[in-house]
Amino acid sequence: MLRYAIIFLVIAVVAALLGFGGIAGASAGIAKIIFYIFLVLFVVGIVMHLIRRV
Repeated sequence: MLRYAIIFLVIAVVAALLGFGGIAGASAGIAKIIFYIFLVLFVVGIVMHLIRRV
């Protein structure tokens, strides 16, 4: 999932450099949403691992 966030971030940067503001903004927004989902799942995974370990 983090891989997709990085891909969308790269698309946003390239689009911004080429002057496509709408595409850059949309790609950056998608990358941000995917990154936050990744963070939530990562924290849940760590908590579940710590609960099982004890």
